[in-house]
Amino acid sequence: MSRVSKLTRRAFAAAAALTAAALTTTLFPSAAQQAVKIGALMPLTGDLQVFGENCLNGVKLAIEQINAAGGILGAPAELVVADDQTAAQPAIDAAQRLVTIEGVAGIIGALGSGNTIPVATTVSAPNRIPQISPASTAPAISTLDDDDFLFRTVPSDAYQGVALAQVTRQENLERLAIIFINNDYGQGLADSFTEAFEARGGTITKAVPYEPGQASYRGELSQLTEGDPEALVLIGYPENGVVILRQALEEGLFDRFVFTDGMRSPDVATQVGADLLEGSIGVSPQALTDSKTYQFFAESYKAAFGELPPTPYIDTSYDAAFVLALAIQKAGSTDGTAIRDALREVANPPGTEILAGEWEKAVDLISKGEDIFYTGASGSINFDENGDVAGTFARWTFQGGTVVDLEVFEPES
Repeated sequence: MSRVSKLTRRAFAAAAALTAAALTTTLFPSAAQQAVKIGALMPLTGDLQVFGENCLNGVKLAIEQINAAGGILGAPAELVVADDQTAAQPAIDAAQRLVTIEGVAGIIGALGSGNTIPVATTVSAPNRIPQISPASTAPAISTLDDDDFLFRTVPSDAYQGVALAQVTRQENLERLAIIFINNDYGQGLADSFTEAFEARGGTITKAVPYEPGQASYRGELSQLTEGDPEALVLIGYPENGVVILRQALEEGLFDRFVFTDGMRSPDVATQVGADLLEGSIGVSPQALTDSKTYQFFAESYKAAFGELPPTPYIDTSYDAAFVLALAIQKAGSTDGTAIRDALREVANPPGTEILAGEWEKAVDLISKGEDIFYTGASGSINFDENGDVAGTFARWTFQGGTVVDLEVFEPES
């Protein structure tokens, strides 16, 4: 089938669902038949588990606020949660069961690009279900043949690669080696960073992929010492990333590291040794935290779940749930194609700006036929023709066993 613009693809109505192995959260069990079901496909086990629960809390927060303000289309929202196990086939199976059993109006997730892409091409797009990922950053998503049913509330790694190159050159790093997880996320970000770093006069001495779940990465690490790199760029996830870091340090192969969003977790410092990672630098998408909409989100999260963790994509998960609910309200139905077509109508200017938590205001304006656009906790949710958003990034480091943001910036073009 020939590839056509995402915006020109149309199709019929939505179905949805969950697995026997999935977790189900029903906020209004007595109103289950009336409820508007929203699926959350999250890594509650596997390599990305450290991010899954926190991101799920972001989704739950949005749903709870929406229900407290009257629900979607006058009915309660019901969140149906499925574990993608941080693996492609379990993600497909869980999403398929969300579609064939539960009847969700849309899916939030997955987090990993290697799970989001196969779910989009085999489940959500064929079944005409809108899917919004809060964390999948692979550049390949922008041109994916998904009939315009896949969106994301996080910027592409085409931007993260530029941001990382900017930061590493500011640190006067000139020669770097890269080890990256062998999936769409790892390859896409490695390519993006390499291009941007070399354009700034830097040299990538060697780039080597790694397969998750291995007991040893000493062979890959030994290869990466060739060419006398000043530091190792690790593009991966915590579970295997910790193994790589330990072996690099134990063998005396590397003692300076550069990280991307997938390694932004205090658990990394705890497991490797806080003092061993002091001074390392990293880059990850990050909202401007002094905005009114972010402050509302952060305070609401703290009231509901305790201190806001320093892991990424909690705010983008909240935004994915909120903007999907707005689109359902705007569409006036749970028809998947209608919801898809309404997403840009509630996310992009012109209209009245809607901030995080302003559900009643949004519903009132929609009922009057007025235009709105949502500015989320993570910033602008202005979807382009590919369902992508722009964004800002944090330069961060490990200090005292936790993650500390040093600055939030917009990458230079």
